[in-house]
Amino acid sequence: MKYTIEKTEQYSLIEILVEKIDAIKTPQLKTDLTSFHAEGTKSFILDFSAVKYIDSSGLSAILLANRLCETAGGMLVLCGVCESIMKLITITQLQKVIAILPTKEEAIDTVFLHAIESDLEEEK
Repeated sequence: MKYTIEKTEQYSLIEILVEKIDAIKTPQLKTDLTSFHAEGTKSFILDFSAVKYIDSSGLSAILLANRLCETAGGMLVLCGVCESIMKLITITQLQKVIAILPTKEEAIDTVFLHAIESDLEEEK
């Protein structure tokens, strides 16, 4: 699967560069997400700007990423989600458990805010 990745101390931003996330591409995405998590990534930002279609196996990769983030005290943020994928997310009610924002910049700001809030909670 084609994507670019930008790693920082706070997050890994993965810009997915394919139009379809399906059963053929999902296993590699899951493997990569698990590897990035094992290397210390607590939060993922998945940029879906180029993605036009996702199936149930792709949704399972999103859920895996969310679970990895939650166990590490981080968060998952999706951005650049097109209308057709947003409809599927709404039908499955994933928007209730995953942050979905229009732009990368907003996603990055949200991850930073979450990190600050987590640090403050730990200090209590």
